[in-house]
Amino acid sequence: MKNQSYLFLMGGIFSLIIAMGIGRFAYTPILPLMQKELTLSNTVAGYLASSNYAGYLLGAILAGAIPFKKYRTILLRISLIISILTTALMGLSYSHLWYGLRFLSGFASAFVLVLASGIVLDKLATIRKTSWSGFFYGGVGLGIFSSSLMIPRLNHLFRWEGTWIGLAVVSGILAIFVWIWLDETPNVVEKKDKQDMIVKVPPANWLIWLIIAYGLEGLGYIVTGTFIVSIAEKTSSFHNGATLVWMMVGLAAIPSCLIWSLLAKKWGFIKSLVLAMALQSFGIAMPAFWMSKTSFVISALLFGATFMGITTLATTLGREMNPSDSNRTIGMLTAIYAIGQLIGPTLAGALSSLTHDFNAAFIGAASVVFFGAILLSSGIHFEINPNVHPANIKKQKRVNEG
Repeated sequence: MKNQSYLFLMGGIFSLIIAMGIGRFAYTPILPLMQKELTLSNTVAGYLASSNYAGYLLGAILAGAIPFKKYRTILLRISLIISILTTALMGLSYSHLWYGLRFLSGFASAFVLVLASGIVLDKLATIRKTSWSGFFYGGVGLGIFSSSLMIPRLNHLFRWEGTWIGLAVVSGILAIFVWIWLDETPNVVEKKDKQDMIVKVPPANWLIWLIIAYGLEGLGYIVTGTFIVSIAEKTSSFHNGATLVWMMVGLAAIPSCLIWSLLAKKWGFIKSLVLAMALQSFGIAMPAFWMSKTSFVISALLFGATFMGITTLATTLGREMNPSDSNRTIGMLTAIYAIGQLIGPTLAGALSSLTHDFNAAFIGAASVVFFGAILLSSGIHFEINPNVHPANIKKQKRVNEG
């Protein structure tokens, strides 16, 4: 049973590597390679990024709004196939088709994130291993890091086209294991003991504060998430080695989700979220005040250490607020996050055009994330107590009755 739980978790991790670490985020380190060979303008690059974010937004809205809990595993598998195909086709097509491919890739990645999160978090709650969510969301960082290791070699051998195709092949291999291991147990939520539902959770009406703060996070973080490698590539510090920056993002992201989950267990979800967002805002602003290789690496490490940790904390907290409909809650959070992502690059591009650099964009993005942290801390005064375990509640009840 324990081995089955581990394999189930690995299936969830692999699904995030495929759809998020590769399908969604590989565009950031491959973009400079495409720009170099194709003289792709920043405007076109921004439109391609926006196409992906628009697809992500639509996918998040549909994944959260449509009640298809019985078909989560089937839809997850279909979404993974779409993600793999769109990754491969980026290297087999040119020009205008890319907009549609990036849109479909974003759509599929949102479905995978929402569906896999619902399946895995429900299962972990059932077996009382919610702290394992940190391992699950670490799959995004693992995908970013591993793809960053592969991209320079693939580009050297097969140019940018072969890089996309090579990553799709890797994704296809990983998908086989997702098929075998990530098989949802029927009615897993319904099998819970009724007494297990007596857990201290924040009131659902406070979800609005979490949603607003998470939307501001999406608006601010995406500026770094989209442009940091391209900006670093244009400085004299890296000499065509700016992929290192994205590699540092992935490296820091791998353990970050677990670390933030453990901190949430000790300090509470709200305090941990506020700290993570404050640290991220500092990292986003750093290149605006200190333009060097060191500052980009530190910024990348802080960014990687927080952006998926924030997702882990927000989605886990959101699920605790509405455990009976986790897909809908995670879908709402993902949708508002996607709206922020859709707006962020456009505002950053407009600011950079006016100021002729990205300093104002970085400072603005950092301010938005920091404001979200302040809003969250002032809007919610409730802390989940992770130590309030159903077994402890029963024990205390017996003591009180005795």
